[in-house]
Formats: sequence, C-alpha cells, structure tokens
Amino acid sequence: MKIVVDVFGGDNAPDEILKGCAAALSADKNLRLIMSGKAGVIEAYIASAGMDSARVEILDAPDVVANEDAPGQIIRSKPDSSMIKALRALKENPEAAGFVSAGSTGAALTGATLLVGRIRGIQRPALAPVMPTFNRKNVIMLDVGANMDCKPEYLQQFGIMGSAYMKAVFGIEKPRVALLSVGTEDKKGNELNHAAFDLLRQTPLNFVGNMEARDLFSGDYDAIVCDGFSGNVAIKMMEGTFHMYTDVLKQEIKASLAATFGYLFMRKAFKKLKKCLDYTAMGGAAFLGCEKVIIKAHGSSTAASIAASILKAKMMAENNTVEIIKAELANIIS
Repeated sequence: MKIVVDVFGGDNAPDEILKGCAAALSADKNLRLIMSGKAGVIEAYIASAGMDSARVEILDAPDVVANEDAPGQIIRSKPDSSMIKALRALKENPEAAGFVSAGSTGAALTGATLLVGRIRGIQRPALAPVMPTFNRKNVIMLDVGANMDCKPEYLQQFGIMGSAYMKAVFGIEKPRVALLSVGTEDKKGNELNHAAFDLLRQTPLNFVGNMEARDLFSGDYDAIVCDGFSGNVAIKMMEGTFHMYTDVLKQEIKASLAATFGYLFMRKAFKKLKKCLDYTAMGGAAFLGCEKVIIKAHGSSTAASIAASILKAKMMAENNTVEIIKAELANIIS
C-alpha cells in the first residue's frame, strides 16, 4: 500500500510537505510513499534528511498547479503538474491507496472527481473534515465547501457517507447523524433542510434530527450534514474563533505581571485546551465519495499537519473506508 503525495501543492510547499513526508515515514515503518514533484528537489531532500529511499518512489513532475489556475482546465492545461501526475498515479497504480495535497482545493477536488472517479451511485462527493469535541471524541462534518448548491438527495448521501466513515475509522456502531439547521425542531430551516430532513429520516441511519451550530463541538453528534455553503461558513468561523482565542490569550498573559505569573500555574491546562481545540492536528479533510482515498490538507499546512494527513489516508485505506461507504450506499439506496 502506497500513499501519493503532491509535494509542490500548498502555500508552504515544498519544504513543509517534504518535512511532513519524512515525519510520516518515521512514525509508520510500514508506510510507503509516491512523492510527486520536481525530482531533483525531492531527491536532494531525501539525501539530506536521511529518509529511507527504499520506501519512497519519486514521480517527476516539473509543473505546479497555482491557486489562480482554473480547476476545470488543469487536466488539459497542466498535465505535468505535481497534482495531476499524482492523481493519475492514484488512479492507475493498484498499490496506490490514497492521495494527499495541500494545493488548490478546487483543482484537487475537480481532478479527483474526473481522474479517480466517483463511487457509483454517489451524485456529489463531499469535503469532510474530522474535528475534536469537548468530550475528547470526534465529529465529521460534510460538506464544507465542495458543493455550494445542493439538492436534498446530496445531503442524504452525505449522511450515509459520514456515518460509514465513523463506523470504518472510529468503530462507532451506530453513528449519530444530525442535520445542521437554525433550530432543533423538526420544521426549522429552509426548503432544502426540510426536504433533506425527510430523506434522512427515511433511511436506517441513526438520524437524530436537526442541530444548531453552537453544538458542533458538544460531542452529542458523530456526523453533521450540511450544504457546502453553510458548512464552509461554519468551519471558517470555527477557524477564526480558534485564532482569536489564542491571540487574545497571549495578549492578556503579557498585559500584566500577575497574568504572566498566573499563566505559569495554568500552563499545562492551557496546553491541554489548545491541543483539544486544534483541528489541524486531525490532518486534512477527506473528500468522501471517490473510488480511492482523497485527503485535502489546508493550504497553509505545516509539516505536522501534512504528516497527520498522510497517516490519516493510510488509516482510511487500511480500514476499507471506501468499501464500507459502497456497502452502506447499496444497503440504503437500492
């Protein structure tokens, strides 16, 4: 089993991506990588970092997909880019089980859909990050930006995929699936939510009804379903809140000697809280609904986040996540 990595995708490429690959290889001795990008740069880093070259295959790709490139045209316009070559390798190499990129989100998702392909029966794949909760468990949210305009059937399938993911990866027997809305009552929300609510209720999923955004991290749910517009707004609000919290805390600690002194006693507690709230430690977001594992890491990912994304891709592949989604889909929608 090999994981394909787009080494030149992302704001911090290639340095942080290369460091992340090295960290992932060090963390998992059974991991093997296909590293796509400028071969000379990759080879030089492998030699300087002392990486196990026997577990690395280099895919020479002289071009790079930029954020300003039109997602729908990159397959034709940049066939020799690190992203497109990586996706083709994922499609064509039977040993390749997953793909990781911190590059252009639109390009990665479009390329994955067109080159790797959708699971039969899935109308729209969904971008689905896993986030920490207050009770130290995890919740998956889908969709957070791949599908801005959704039909009720898409949201029903998001629920199926989210439930299957939590079963496959976290071993939850009956994941609690909820629909993001403006209130918990059955009739809350817009027309899309009303129709999606009825479809989700008709499935054998453990659908627990509507939920509000303030309860995203309560730990009361395992999978949260929403359209890509609402999900993207919610997750960016979460990112902003996390950064505001850490910035304000730093300012207040430095504001007085008493606060600084108090911090010394609370340092361990603050570190635990930061770790609990740090969504980047979970790795990138899975793009569920494709024929193989796709992980889209944040554009500004550090080496630690890239390593987590690579290990997450391997774990998803080992846990047969794609096959479980297929089985759940066949069981529910026949």
